[in-house]
Parts: sequence; C-alpha cells; structure tokens
Amino acid sequence: MDTQTPVKIQLTTRVRIDDEIETYELTVFGTRYQKGKTIYLKYDEIQEEGTIHTVVKILQDEATILRSGLLKMRLSFSLSEQKHGTHESTLGTIFLMTDTKKMSHENGKLSLAYDLTMQGTLAGYYEMDLEYEEDKL
Repeated sequence: MDTQTPVKIQLTTRVRIDDEIETYELTVFGTRYQKGKTIYLKYDEIQEEGTIHTVVKILQDEATILRSGLLKMRLSFSLSEQKHGTHESTLGTIFLMTDTKKMSHENGKLSLAYDLTMQGTLAGYYEMDLEYEEDKL
C-alpha cells in the first residue's frame, strides 16, 4: 500500500563544535508513505535562494537523508558501520562521513546522534530529532 499521509514535521538539530552548541529548529509540512518496511518522509524547505527538497528514508536499523534542489546532499546513518555521504554545491563536492552513536525510531520520532566528518576532518557532533505526526486538516 502506497498511500501518502500529510504530516507535520518538527526537526530539531543540535550541533556541538568544540564547546559551542547551536540549536536549529524547523517546522514543515510534508508527506509520509511506506513501502514494505521502509518509511519515507518528504518535505520542502523554501529559502530565499531556492527550494531544498528533502526525503528521509527510515529502515529498521538505518536511515538516509537525501536533499536536492538548491543543494544536493546524501547522508546515511547506521549503528553498525560508518557511512559515506556527499554534499554538492556550486563550490564542488564535499565528502562526508557519519559515525552514528545513537539511533532510534518509534512512535513518529526519529532520533539520531552522530559525529560528522567532512573531507576527513571532524566537523562536529550532531543530535537530530525528527518528529512527525499526521496533519489533520
């Protein structure tokens, strides 16, 4: 069954670089659908420079964030191994790697904690909570 459900998505990201912590919050509306055991969340972030289309793919023990449009990015998460990713912009491609420390998905909430490495250099420790609930119109 491939029905799309409208959802409200609240995304909170905390980034720790050295001793500084920055928090980013975003609330968007998108859709949720399921194929087999995989859940997909789709939403758009509209910015002045253009739109970023995002797809979050959630499996039992793995997750992937795919972004396209204004910027192209692919980040994958797995507790069992470090995952390679990319971030493409007009400046070129940056190679990323995630070392997932914590990952859980239950009751409409995906929680991730990971070290992000860019071009071989640790870029920071990220904690991301993505909560989604059916958007009842």
